[in-house]
Amino acid sequence: MTLPLLQRRPDSGLGNIRSSPGDPSRNIDWVLLGGQSVLTVAGCFVVFSATRTVGDDPYSFVIRQVIFAIAAALAMFVTMAIDYNWLRERARLLYAMTIVVLAGLVVLGRVSGGGTRLAFEVGPIQIQPAELAKFTVLLAVCAHLADERSGGVGISYPKFLGGLVLVGIPAVLIIAQPDLGSGSVLVAMAMGVLLVAGAKARYLFAISLLSLVTMVAAIVGNLVNTYQLERLRVFIDDDNPNLEAAAFQVNNAIRAVGTGGVFGKGYLRGPLTNARDIPVVWADFPFAAIGEQFGLLGCAGLLGVFMVVLLRIWRIAHLSRDLFGTYICAGVFTVLLWQVFQNVGMTLGIMPVTGLPMPFISYGGSSLVTYFALFGLVQSVHMRRMR
Repeated sequence: MTLPLLQRRPDSGLGNIRSSPGDPSRNIDWVLLGGQSVLTVAGCFVVFSATRTVGDDPYSFVIRQVIFAIAAALAMFVTMAIDYNWLRERARLLYAMTIVVLAGLVVLGRVSGGGTRLAFEVGPIQIQPAELAKFTVLLAVCAHLADERSGGVGISYPKFLGGLVLVGIPAVLIIAQPDLGSGSVLVAMAMGVLLVAGAKARYLFAISLLSLVTMVAAIVGNLVNTYQLERLRVFIDDDNPNLEAAAFQVNNAIRAVGTGGVFGKGYLRGPLTNARDIPVVWADFPFAAIGEQFGLLGCAGLLGVFMVVLLRIWRIAHLSRDLFGTYICAGVFTVLLWQVFQNVGMTLGIMPVTGLPMPFISYGGSSLVTYFALFGLVQSVHMRRMR
């Protein structure tokens, strides 16, 4: 028999509400979740448009991308269900495991084009440790910096130096693959977290100088492959006739965006991005496909969704109950901002080609799973802000 409303026990809830307003399950940021869902669906359409003429099966790439998205969603929901402070206690272990995997990649990793070792082959799947390192290194750096600020004015030099070492070790291992693009993401992430943590200007200058020295050392030490050096030379001297072959990919990407006009040529009607005039467009230059097929409005719409997502992450950083959560959001914000800027910039010819994928849009499982897991961390911060 149903009890009258006034006779219900205080903890029995009201109507269908069975939990308090502070319960994590009632504090999901649906705007953020909706934004990344829109980006993921758009990415599947872009992947199909760019790969349907590759191979015998026009759906092979997009089917795999959908499977990657399902696996990524599972990773995100698992991360959301875990209190981010529980991960803080295990950040050192995860970081140590990452270093072991990155070191092992140099010896055991799959050798791809140009002699790079970027991934492990596990059956039909390629796992890129550099992508997964974004998650574990972020946790380690944020946990290291989340102690009480010295004097309330910012982090001390020993704390800064410790954070620099935590980022520097995996960054060097990633550059040794060689993968300058992913190495730059870790550096950008460190800059964002350290800036929010209150690092002094001279500290940030030091990390910028160290990054530059590391890149120069990688070039001098022949860790950077010939094709990567050609990419840098194309960026510096794109009018050099001797680099015409190396500039082919970038020039066609610029043409694709430029010829799209305001409204674009229509979905699946891009002669440059729906054929094979831009090698690996589905991974490296998806923004060119959007520009050619959907024009300026399509590009603006995509960047607008990214802007909404970034603003939500910024908001969650302010709402966080502790510094650790704030630092996590700062790191994810910086990684996303830098990677979108770099990918769009290399498509437009204002940044050197580094092979960095566009988050949620480019084809690839490791990148998609990592970004979903990172957004799961941000959601975990938001869901537990009142506890």
